[in-house]
Amino acid sequence: MEFKEFDSNKLMYVTNRPDLVFTEGDGMWLTDHNGKRYLDYLQGWAVNALGHAPQCIADALTEQGKKLINPSPAFFNAPSIELANLLTENSAFDRVFFANSGAEANEGAIKLARKWGKKNPATNGDARFEIITFKHSFHGRTIATMSASGKDGWDTMFAPQVPGFPKATLNDLASVEALITKHTVAVMLEPVQGEGGVIPATKEFMQGLRRLTKQANILLIVDEVQSGMGRTGELFGYQLSGIEPDIMTLGKGIGGGVPLAALLAREEIACFEAGEQGGTYNGNPLMTAVGVAVIKELLKPGFMDTVRERGAYLRQRSLEISEKYGFEGERGEGLLRALQLGRDIGPQIVEAARNMEPVGLLLNSPRPNLLRFMPSLNVTKEEIDQMFAMLEEVLAKVEK
Repeated sequence: MEFKEFDSNKLMYVTNRPDLVFTEGDGMWLTDHNGKRYLDYLQGWAVNALGHAPQCIADALTEQGKKLINPSPAFFNAPSIELANLLTENSAFDRVFFANSGAEANEGAIKLARKWGKKNPATNGDARFEIITFKHSFHGRTIATMSASGKDGWDTMFAPQVPGFPKATLNDLASVEALITKHTVAVMLEPVQGEGGVIPATKEFMQGLRRLTKQANILLIVDEVQSGMGRTGELFGYQLSGIEPDIMTLGKGIGGGVPLAALLAREEIACFEAGEQGGTYNGNPLMTAVGVAVIKELLKPGFMDTVRERGAYLRQRSLEISEKYGFEGERGEGLLRALQLGRDIGPQIVEAARNMEPVGLLLNSPRPNLLRFMPSLNVTKEEIDQMFAMLEEVLAKVEK
């Protein structure tokens, strides 16, 4: 079937897309409308924690779809209660609010922090509403989360921004301390800046940030939309540092591909009052049943051990190819990693890899000087080896 037979012009333009339509997926593989297969190292931008079309998600959708899809968030439903319990039992948090996207969860975190600040004003009575965020951070595409993000150019894209988000420098504690004022209510960061180029916050920085926020009586918010749900080799990225934040947001991997996100908070922080937070589809049983299926897979004995092993192997193979081609190394945590190319050839590699025949390779270059790898958490060593073999074929062409 020719691509021109798909009337794609009816979709609103938001980004450049290649002339292909994906029709099927299985694990680490996608198939397009012509039957061509692609080894997928995007996985929906770290969304498909268990790969494409995992059986446990298909079963959860089928079984729950026959029972109950959405009774409205005005009532309790069993899957949302079960998922909330699984999340709190395995984290430092006591309360959960379910949302549909990471941006929505982050918007909720901003609201919750400001609500807490209103209930706990500065010692002189001044309102506390400012949330310190970080340069090169990414928190979503709503007006408030774009304002919170430190992505270049976003301060003017839909100006004026929402005020109250001064920007510090990741892994520089002094830059955070310098921004704390009587109006500061929280510090918000990604344990690994994904869109910023896979830049991990160091253990020392995270521990120092936790001490600083406690001393200043302000909240620590971790945006784990990309780093959460096993991606870093721990169930949640903050666990790498041995700290306990006040608020956490989840998205992407929590639904394994379906629209599901979560806002978690410690008991004393969860201060929303009736009517202040909600959403038509939030916490619906169809999506939360999938979330239950996903987290149960992650909690199976040995699953996270395998993620750590695969992450170490991906790091090893990245360092090998870096040395061979004179690149600048690699960085990341678990199965969220970046190959630092040292030159702006990322977009050319992405396009050449996708156009390989007879099998394509899907890669991501959030910055032109690096490639980001986001495989499913159950990727095999053979699939890692296959990716690097294909990448070497592409490099031979691009570097030439």
